Amino acid sequence: MDPVSLRVLSYNMHRAIGVDRRFRIERIAEILGHYQSDIVLLQEVDRGVPRSRGLDLAWELASALDYPYYSAGYNVALREGQYGNATLSRYPILAERNIDLTVGFRKPRGCQYTRISVPRGTSSDAALEVFNLHLGLSAWERVRQVARLARSQELDGLSDGQLCLVGGDFNDWRSMLTPIFTDILDFECATDYKSGRRQAMRTYPSFSPQGGLDKMFFRGPLRLTAANVCRLYVARVASDHLPIIADFALPA
Repeated sequence: MDPVSLRVLSYNMHRAIGVDRRFRIERIAEILGHYQSDIVLLQEVDRGVPRSRGLDLAWELASALDYPYYSAGYNVALREGQYGNATLSRYPILAERNIDLTVGFRKPRGCQYTRISVPRGTSSDAALEVFNLHLGLSAWERVRQVARLARSQELDGLSDGQLCLVGGDFNDWRSMLTPIFTDILDFECATDYKSGRRQAMRTYPSFSPQGGLDKMFFRGPLRLTAANVCRLYVARVASDHLPIIADFALPA
């Protein structure tokens, strides 16, 4: 039986405020609609904030793009409204929790965890454990945040053979976190170029990418079939990051 394909996209959408400083949620919707991903990991998603017209951006995008399931975790409280991470899904979300990754008095950060029921052909569906995160700006902070995530009941309790995916904005210019995921936590990296010297796909800044801040890791019976950075012209202005897109094959 042929494997089932699964497309996952991760995008720091910068509250739908582009590098031209204009709020244009329709540009984000155009980009997401182009790729038709099964699961979308979004960071910097506003709810009830004046700069984004007081909208609930996760709901707006899920509704506009016909995602029947979505989950959001809001980490930063503003004078009016909040923002955080949101996961959109074509498939049922079975469980969710916003994992607090805030370190001390640093800016609040979090990881939106979801367990998603993904199809496996004619056999019963499988549970995919998804971790959608946005890490801090300093290297020591990020290491502590990854350690906290690794100790969380959602990640620490998983067996090696369980379907698991971690993606988002790692803010990791020098890919210092990659060995932690690959050598210690036994993940594979979907967003490193594999030919020659390993190098992260560049996603920031969107108009002239210099750093691979946005990453995706996976483990369990998933096979990576393709991974790319968005090349749509609109993405160069829609946010200060570019989306990353990874295609997987899931054995039936």
